[in-house]
Amino acid sequence: MITEIVPGALDNERLDRVVALIADISRAQAALLVSAGAVRVDAAVITVGRSKVREGQSLTVDDSQILQPQPPVADPTVEFEVVYSDAEIIIVNKPPGLVVHPGAGNPDKTMVNGLLARFPEIADIGDPMRPGIVHRLDAGSSGLLVVARTHNAMTDLVEQFSAHLATRRYVALVWGHPSAPHGIVDAPIGRDRRDPLKMAVVANGRYARTEYQLLEIFHRPTDLALLECHLHTGRTHQIRVHLTSIGHPLVGDSAYGDRRPILGVSRPFLHAQNLTITHPGTGEELTFSCPLAADLQEKLTELRAAQPSESAPD
Repeated sequence: MITEIVPGALDNERLDRVVALIADISRAQAALLVSAGAVRVDAAVITVGRSKVREGQSLTVDDSQILQPQPPVADPTVEFEVVYSDAEIIIVNKPPGLVVHPGAGNPDKTMVNGLLARFPEIADIGDPMRPGIVHRLDAGSSGLLVVARTHNAMTDLVEQFSAHLATRRYVALVWGHPSAPHGIVDAPIGRDRRDPLKMAVVANGRYARTEYQLLEIFHRPTDLALLECHLHTGRTHQIRVHLTSIGHPLVGDSAYGDRRPILGVSRPFLHAQNLTITHPGTGEELTFSCPLAADLQEKLTELRAAQPSESAPD
Protein backbone atom coordinates (compact mmCIF):
# COMPACT_ATOMS: atom_id res chain seq x y z
CA MET A 1 0.00 0.00 0.00
CA ILE A 2 1.06 3.58 -0.70
CA THR A 3 -0.43 6.29 1.52
CA GLU A 4 0.19 10.00 0.98
CA ILE A 5 -1.34 13.25 2.15
CA VAL A 6 -2.33 15.43 -0.80
CA PRO A 7 0.02 18.47 -0.84
CA GLY A 8 -1.10 21.98 -1.64
CA ALA A 9 0.54 21.79 -5.07
CA LEU A 10 -1.94 19.07 -6.07
CA ASP A 11 -5.07 20.66 -4.61
CA ASN A 12 -8.04 20.33 -7.00
CA GLU A 13 -6.14 18.01 -9.36
CA ARG A 14 -7.70 14.95 -10.98
CA LEU A 15 -7.45 11.78 -8.93
CA ASP A 16 -5.88 9.73 -11.74
CA ARG A 17 -3.11 12.32 -12.22
CA VAL A 18 -2.30 12.35 -8.51
CA VAL A 19 -2.25 8.55 -8.37
CA ALA A 20 0.15 8.50 -11.34
CA LEU A 21 2.47 10.89 -9.51
CA ILE A 22 2.58 9.19 -6.14
CA ALA A 23 2.76 5.66 -7.55
CA ASP A 24 5.20 6.63 -10.34
CA ILE A 25 3.09 5.03 -13.04
CA SER A 26 1.51 6.21 -16.28
CA ARG A 27 -1.84 8.02 -16.36
CA ALA A 28 -3.32 5.00 -18.17
CA GLN A 29 -2.19 2.65 -15.40
CA ALA A 30 -3.49 5.08 -12.77
CA ALA A 31 -6.89 5.25 -14.45
CA LEU A 32 -7.12 1.45 -14.42
CA LEU A 33 -6.26 1.35 -10.71
CA VAL A 34 -8.94 3.90 -9.90
CA SER A 35 -11.63 2.15 -11.92
CA ALA A 36 -10.67 -1.19 -10.29
CA GLY A 37 -11.39 0.23 -6.82
CA ALA A 38 -7.73 0.18 -5.76
CA VAL A 39 -7.71 3.82 -4.62
CA ARG A 40 -9.17 5.29 -1.45
CA VAL A 41 -9.56 8.95 -0.57
CA ASP A 42 -10.03 9.50 3.17
CA ALA A 43 -10.86 5.75 3.44
CA ALA A 44 -13.61 5.94 0.80
CA VAL A 45 -13.14 3.99 -2.44
CA ILE A 46 -13.29 6.35 -5.45
CA THR A 47 -13.62 4.81 -8.89
CA VAL A 48 -13.89 7.92 -11.07
CA GLY A 49 -10.51 9.16 -12.28
CA ARG A 50 -11.72 12.69 -13.06
CA SER A 51 -12.73 13.21 -9.42
CA LYS A 52 -10.83 16.09 -7.81
CA VAL A 53 -8.75 15.75 -4.64
CA ARG A 54 -8.21 18.40 -1.99
CA GLU A 55 -5.16 19.42 -0.01
CA GLY A 56 -4.86 17.46 3.23
CA GLN A 57 -6.86 14.44 2.10
CA SER A 58 -5.35 10.99 2.70
CA LEU A 59 -4.81 9.03 -0.50
CA THR A 60 -4.19 5.26 -0.36
CA VAL A 61 -3.22 3.20 -3.41
CA ASP A 62 -3.19 -0.60 -3.44
CA ASP A 63 -0.02 -0.94 -5.49
CA SER A 64 -0.31 -4.73 -5.54
CA GLN A 65 -2.88 -4.26 -8.31
CA ILE A 66 -0.48 -2.36 -10.55
CA LEU A 67 0.08 -4.38 -13.70
CA GLN A 68 3.77 -5.14 -13.99
CA PRO A 69 5.21 -3.87 -17.27
CA GLN A 70 6.85 -6.28 -19.68
CA PRO A 71 10.68 -6.21 -19.86
CA PRO A 72 12.06 -4.05 -22.67
CA VAL A 73 12.69 -5.62 -26.05
CA ALA A 74 15.52 -5.11 -28.51
CA ASP A 75 15.11 -2.27 -30.98
CA PRO A 76 17.90 -1.84 -33.56
CA THR A 77 16.45 1.50 -34.74
CA VAL A 78 17.54 3.31 -31.55
CA GLU A 79 20.69 5.26 -32.39
CA PHE A 80 23.59 6.12 -30.07
CA GLU A 81 27.39 5.98 -30.13
CA VAL A 82 29.33 3.22 -28.37
CA VAL A 83 32.59 4.86 -27.30
CA TYR A 84 34.13 1.67 -25.89
CA SER A 85 33.17 -1.91 -25.10
CA ASP A 86 34.82 -5.07 -23.82
CA ALA A 87 33.67 -8.25 -22.09
CA GLU A 88 32.67 -6.37 -18.90
CA ILE A 89 31.54 -2.84 -19.74
CA ILE A 90 30.04 -0.63 -22.43
CA ILE A 91 30.63 3.13 -22.58
CA VAL A 92 27.87 5.02 -24.40
CA ASN A 93 27.70 8.59 -25.62
CA LYS A 94 23.98 9.29 -25.16
CA PRO A 95 22.47 11.80 -27.58
CA PRO A 96 20.08 14.48 -26.28
CA GLY A 97 16.42 13.54 -26.22
CA LEU A 98 17.02 9.81 -25.75
CA VAL A 99 15.46 8.36 -22.58
CA VAL A 100 17.81 5.91 -20.84
CA HIS A 101 15.32 3.19 -19.88
CA PRO A 102 11.57 2.48 -20.09
CA GLY A 103 9.32 4.13 -17.53
CA ALA A 104 6.03 5.96 -17.17
CA GLY A 105 5.27 7.62 -20.49
CA ASN A 106 8.28 6.04 -22.22
CA PRO A 107 7.54 2.34 -22.76
CA ASP A 108 9.95 1.88 -25.67
CA LYS A 109 12.44 3.58 -28.02
CA THR A 110 14.85 4.03 -25.10
CA MET A 111 18.61 3.55 -24.93
CA VAL A 112 18.03 0.21 -23.19
CA ASN A 113 16.00 -1.01 -26.16
CA GLY A 114 18.91 -0.10 -28.42
CA LEU A 115 21.46 -1.70 -26.11
CA LEU A 116 19.54 -4.98 -26.12
CA ALA A 117 19.75 -5.06 -29.91
CA ARG A 118 23.55 -4.70 -29.85
CA PHE A 119 24.33 -6.51 -26.60
CA PRO A 120 21.51 -9.02 -25.94
CA GLU A 121 23.45 -10.66 -23.09
CA ILE A 122 22.71 -7.72 -20.77
CA ALA A 123 19.02 -8.72 -20.56
CA ASP A 124 19.50 -10.45 -17.20
CA ILE A 125 22.01 -8.00 -15.72
CA GLY A 126 20.53 -6.00 -12.84
CA ASP A 127 16.96 -4.71 -12.90
CA PRO A 128 15.08 -6.45 -15.75
CA MET A 129 13.34 -3.18 -16.61
CA ARG A 130 16.67 -1.36 -16.98
CA PRO A 131 19.23 -4.09 -17.63
CA GLY A 132 22.86 -3.11 -17.37
CA ILE A 133 22.07 0.44 -16.26
CA VAL A 134 24.35 1.64 -13.45
CA HIS A 135 23.56 5.38 -13.54
CA ARG A 136 21.43 7.68 -15.65
CA LEU A 137 21.31 10.96 -17.52
CA ASP A 138 18.19 13.08 -17.94
CA ALA A 139 16.55 12.67 -21.34
CA GLY A 140 17.55 16.22 -22.24
CA SER A 141 21.20 15.75 -21.26
CA SER A 142 23.90 14.24 -23.47
CA GLY A 143 27.18 12.49 -22.84
CA LEU A 144 28.84 9.49 -21.25
CA LEU A 145 27.27 6.56 -19.45
CA VAL A 146 28.79 3.24 -18.36
CA VAL A 147 26.69 0.09 -18.81
CA ALA A 148 27.45 -3.24 -17.09
CA ARG A 149 27.76 -6.28 -19.31
CA THR A 150 28.17 -8.91 -16.57
CA HIS A 151 26.86 -9.50 -13.04
CA ASN A 152 30.35 -8.88 -11.66
CA ALA A 153 30.60 -5.57 -13.48
CA MET A 154 27.16 -4.48 -12.25
CA THR A 155 28.00 -5.19 -8.61
CA ASP A 156 31.41 -3.52 -8.83
CA LEU A 157 30.22 -0.41 -10.67
CA VAL A 158 27.23 0.11 -8.38
CA GLU A 159 29.64 0.02 -5.42
CA GLN A 160 31.94 2.53 -7.14
CA PHE A 161 29.11 4.98 -7.69
CA SER A 162 27.68 4.43 -4.19
CA ALA A 163 31.10 5.09 -2.63
CA HIS A 164 31.62 8.13 -4.92
CA LEU A 165 34.74 6.54 -6.42
CA ALA A 166 33.61 6.98 -10.02
CA THR A 167 34.20 10.50 -11.34
CA ARG A 168 31.77 12.36 -13.59
CA ARG A 169 32.46 15.79 -15.02
CA TYR A 170 29.89 17.84 -16.91
CA VAL A 171 30.03 21.00 -19.01
CA ALA A 172 27.23 23.45 -18.20
CA LEU A 173 26.30 26.90 -19.49
CA VAL A 174 24.59 29.00 -16.83
CA TRP A 175 23.00 32.39 -16.38
CA GLY A 176 25.14 35.04 -14.69
CA HIS A 177 28.72 35.02 -13.45
CA PRO A 178 29.50 33.05 -10.28
CA SER A 179 31.06 35.17 -7.55
CA ALA A 180 33.98 32.75 -7.22
CA PRO A 181 35.83 30.82 -9.94
CA HIS A 182 35.55 27.63 -7.91
CA GLY A 183 32.81 26.52 -5.54
CA ILE A 184 31.03 23.62 -3.87
CA VAL A 185 27.28 23.34 -3.43
CA ASP A 186 26.57 21.06 -0.47
CA ALA A 187 22.79 20.92 -0.07
CA PRO A 188 20.26 18.06 0.33
CA ILE A 189 17.87 17.34 -2.53
CA GLY A 190 14.31 15.99 -2.37
CA ARG A 191 10.89 16.43 -3.96
CA ASP A 192 9.77 20.03 -4.35
CA ARG A 193 6.81 20.49 -1.99
CA ARG A 194 5.26 23.03 -4.34
CA ASP A 195 5.62 20.83 -7.42
CA PRO A 196 6.06 17.06 -6.89
CA LEU A 197 7.24 16.69 -10.49
CA LYS A 198 10.39 18.66 -9.67
CA MET A 199 13.29 18.33 -7.24
CA ALA A 200 14.54 21.05 -4.92
CA VAL A 201 16.94 21.80 -2.10
CA VAL A 202 14.98 20.69 0.99
CA ALA A 203 15.98 20.27 4.62
CA ASN A 204 15.00 16.59 4.79
CA GLY A 205 16.37 15.66 1.36
CA ARG A 206 19.17 13.27 0.50
CA TYR A 207 22.79 14.38 0.83
CA ALA A 208 24.06 15.94 -2.39
CA ARG A 209 27.33 17.64 -3.31
CA THR A 210 28.34 19.36 -6.55
CA GLU A 211 31.66 21.05 -7.24
CA TYR A 212 32.11 23.56 -10.05
CA GLN A 213 35.00 25.29 -11.80
CA LEU A 214 34.61 28.40 -13.97
CA LEU A 215 35.86 27.79 -17.51
CA GLU A 216 34.75 30.86 -19.44
CA ILE A 217 32.54 33.93 -19.13
CA PHE A 218 30.40 35.75 -21.68
CA HIS A 219 28.94 39.26 -21.70
CA ARG A 220 26.81 39.12 -24.84
CA PRO A 221 23.89 38.75 -25.38
CA THR A 222 23.87 38.74 -21.55
CA ASP A 223 26.06 37.59 -18.67
CA LEU A 224 26.66 33.85 -18.99
CA ALA A 225 29.28 31.42 -17.71
CA LEU A 226 30.61 28.06 -18.86
CA LEU A 227 31.29 25.72 -15.95
CA GLU A 228 32.77 22.31 -15.39
CA CYS A 229 30.71 20.48 -12.76
CA HIS A 230 31.99 17.50 -10.79
CA LEU A 231 29.33 15.26 -9.24
CA HIS A 232 30.28 13.89 -5.83
CA THR A 233 26.82 12.31 -5.53
CA GLY A 234 24.18 11.35 -8.09
CA ARG A 235 20.76 12.67 -7.13
CA THR A 236 17.94 13.24 -9.60
CA HIS A 237 18.43 16.56 -11.46
CA GLN A 238 21.32 17.33 -9.07
CA ILE A 239 23.32 19.78 -11.19
CA ARG A 240 20.19 21.56 -12.39
CA VAL A 241 18.84 21.95 -8.84
CA HIS A 242 22.14 22.94 -7.24
CA LEU A 243 23.04 25.56 -9.85
CA THR A 244 19.55 27.03 -9.65
CA SER A 245 19.84 27.17 -5.85
CA ILE A 246 22.89 29.47 -6.11
CA GLY A 247 21.21 31.72 -8.69
CA HIS A 248 22.83 30.31 -11.82
CA PRO A 249 20.34 28.00 -13.58
CA LEU A 250 21.24 26.21 -16.78
CA VAL A 251 20.60 27.97 -20.06
CA GLY A 252 17.79 26.17 -21.88
CA ASP A 253 16.30 24.62 -18.74
CA SER A 254 12.58 25.32 -18.90
CA ALA A 255 11.88 23.39 -15.66
CA TYR A 256 14.47 24.94 -13.35
CA GLY A 257 15.40 28.04 -15.31
CA ASP A 258 13.30 30.50 -13.32
CA ARG A 259 11.28 31.42 -16.46
CA ARG A 260 14.32 32.90 -18.15
CA PRO A 261 14.58 32.88 -21.96
CA ILE A 262 16.34 29.83 -23.39
CA LEU A 263 18.54 31.74 -25.90
CA GLY A 264 17.70 29.38 -28.72
CA VAL A 265 18.83 26.28 -26.78
CA SER A 266 16.10 23.66 -26.96
CA ARG A 267 17.27 21.66 -23.92
CA PRO A 268 19.28 22.19 -20.74
CA PHE A 269 22.87 23.05 -21.68
CA LEU A 270 24.42 20.09 -19.88
CA HIS A 271 26.83 17.49 -21.25
CA ALA A 272 28.57 14.62 -19.44
CA GLN A 273 32.00 15.08 -21.00
CA ASN A 274 34.28 12.98 -18.79
CA LEU A 275 33.86 9.70 -16.93
CA THR A 276 36.48 7.90 -14.83
CA ILE A 277 35.92 4.42 -13.40
CA THR A 278 37.97 1.50 -12.17
CA HIS A 279 37.60 -1.40 -14.57
CA PRO A 280 35.63 -4.12 -12.73
CA GLY A 281 37.69 -6.88 -14.31
CA THR A 282 41.26 -5.57 -14.45
CA GLY A 283 41.25 -2.97 -11.68
CA GLU A 284 42.72 -0.43 -14.11
CA GLU A 285 41.59 3.18 -13.87
CA LEU A 286 39.93 4.20 -17.12
CA THR A 287 39.02 7.72 -18.21
CA PHE A 288 36.73 8.44 -21.14
CA SER A 289 35.81 11.73 -22.76
CA CYS A 290 33.61 12.85 -25.60
CA PRO A 291 33.25 16.17 -27.42
CA LEU A 292 30.42 18.55 -26.66
CA ALA A 293 27.20 17.54 -28.43
CA ALA A 294 26.78 19.29 -31.79
CA ASP A 295 23.83 21.50 -30.76
CA LEU A 296 25.66 22.76 -27.68
CA GLN A 297 28.93 23.29 -29.55
CA GLU A 298 27.08 25.35 -32.15
CA LYS A 299 25.66 27.61 -29.44
CA LEU A 300 29.06 27.95 -27.77
CA THR A 301 30.70 28.92 -31.06
CA GLU A 302 27.97 31.49 -31.63
CA LEU A 303 28.49 33.00 -28.17
CA ARG A 304 32.26 33.22 -28.58
CA ALA A 305 31.86 34.99 -31.90
CA ALA A 306 29.53 37.54 -30.29
CA GLN A 307 31.96 38.64 -27.58
CA PRO A 308 33.79 41.96 -27.86
CA SER A 309 37.51 41.74 -28.64
CA GLU A 310 39.94 42.53 -25.83
CA SER A 311 41.07 45.65 -27.64
CA ALA A 312 37.59 47.02 -28.12
CA PRO A 313 36.61 50.00 -25.94
CA ASP A 314 34.14 49.45 -23.10
